[in-house]
Amino acid sequence: MDRFSEYRIMWVLVFFDLPTDTKKERKASADFRKRLITDGFVMFQFSIYMRHCPSAENAAVHVKRVKSFLPPLGQVGILTITDKQFGAMELFTEKKVQKPPTEYIQLELF
Repeated sequence: MDRFSEYRIMWVLVFFDLPTDTKKERKASADFRKRLITDGFVMFQFSIYMRHCPSAENAAVHVKRVKSFLPPLGQVGILTITDKQFGAMELFTEKKVQKPPTEYIQLELF
């Protein structure tokens, strides 16, 4: 099997919704984000971080590591997908309101 196969390369995505009502909860949330970043994750969206891994075995190491520093409160989801699956993702950026095109009046001469 090809060492760099799109079926062998993995992505680990961590989704989370953590409480931030108290100072202690805000600190736990910030610490969790910092630990993800320290482990090589990058922010995909505000509460979604992702990490590229060269193999399923490497991905398992990072999943285990994330599990070791889960915050005491809130919800965390971890999803591991292949590079092929990640590449099939459709991404959309915000649609900006645009002014309608200027309508031109046809001048008719008779």
